[in-house]
Amino acid sequence: MIRDPSPTPAPEDSRAATSPAGVTVVIPAFDEAAGIAHTLREIRRVMDALGRPWELIVVDDGSTDDTAARAEAEGATVVRLSRNRGYGAALKAGIARAAHDVIVMSDADGTYPADAIPELLAHAEDFDMVVGARTGANVHVPAARRPAKWFLGRLASYLAGQEIPDLNSGLRVVRRSVVERYEHLLPSGFSFTTTITLAVLVNDGLVEYRSIDYRPRMGTSKIKPVDAFSFLLLILRTVVFFNPLKVFLPLGAVLFLIGFAKFVWDLFVGNFSETVVMGFLGAVVVWSVGLLSDQIARTGMGPRLR
Repeated sequence: MIRDPSPTPAPEDSRAATSPAGVTVVIPAFDEAAGIAHTLREIRRVMDALGRPWELIVVDDGSTDDTAARAEAEGATVVRLSRNRGYGAALKAGIARAAHDVIVMSDADGTYPADAIPELLAHAEDFDMVVGARTGANVHVPAARRPAKWFLGRLASYLAGQEIPDLNSGLRVVRRSVVERYEHLLPSGFSFTTTITLAVLVNDGLVEYRSIDYRPRMGTSKIKPVDAFSFLLLILRTVVFFNPLKVFLPLGAVLFLIGFAKFVWDLFVGNFSETVVMGFLGAVVVWSVGLLSDQIARTGMGPRLR
């Protein structure tokens, strides 16, 4: 006897099963009246063309100008913070209000091209985070920031154990569940993007980088030169949290080499000094602390992303 084939799903069910996931675009804004309207119009044009559910959330981070009013005039949902709490705090407030799990982060100053968002979204299903790396043909980064940006990028790439084309790009796609997993680590300031990049990479997450352009900003930059030092401390702190041996092993090696070099010198002059002992002892102490920190990190990190 030939069995009847399984019933064919209704066309409506088939469409529902393959419909793309919704997207929430989150834009933090602090005194960005000069560029917010242009930025939102560009994003709306691109997102409407995708044909998938989406929403636009602007977080007014205690602005003193009419940033919020201009965002509302463009049809965005505006979350108002009573005072300026910082870039990261604004992002977290916007993500908390998101209706969808797929989050697009961008800036309100017109620097990031909205036309790059579809390509980032196209890879979002296969990665924990997709980042728009500012490595395109037209990238406008102030010359004064380039040395610090290069150094911090090289240091972060070494500590993460892989190449990081852009450590703190503000244009990225990430799942809300990833943000929630690392929320206790994510700071309220500009280092939000740096922290989540390192946290995902060091914890064996999957991050994809897509080259984008970077335009001159509209309005005044909020980043100060002193922020470079804060980024340096943040990189070290984040990597120590997940993979402390990346920091403690080379530091101990430096102390060991200092002690060894002084030991060789003392052999020639025939006068052994305390520097030799301090170098070797310092290396042992640093390595021991590193091993202990590594054990704590491995037992306290919990399950991997995938």
